[in-house]
Amino acid sequence: MIRILLDTNAYSAFKKGDQDIVEICRRADEIFMPVPVLAELRSGFKNGSKEQKNLDELHAFTFSPRVRIPVMSEQTALFYAEIYTSLKAQGNPIPVNDIWIAACTLESGAVLITRDAHFRRIPGLLVNAV
Repeated sequence: MIRILLDTNAYSAFKKGDQDIVEICRRADEIFMPVPVLAELRSGFKNGSKEQKNLDELHAFTFSPRVRIPVMSEQTALFYAEIYTSLKAQGNPIPVNDIWIAACTLESGAVLITRDAHFRRIPGLLVNAV
């Protein structure tokens, strides 16, 4: 079973027709969209001129039978704490939302699809940085 989790920039690239990401999504059995990604997308939509169109497209995407919005749990918080302390000890912090996204990825057992190379510094995280 192919499980992926889309970072905000991967979803945006998918919507723009990026063939690499479109193909990855096409092959996935499950696509996870965590709450921090949804929040980043909605924030971006509010600053744009196509808010309702973008919301409608996001709504349609998240209602696909293959798309899941994972529930953040105590286990997510434990993964967050491990990632945060590991990166802090290395002197390599990343944005807080990205730590949450990584924690959700670890909890779901998915591969993170992203354009951000800094996710590769997280031990145990499966990353496809396209």
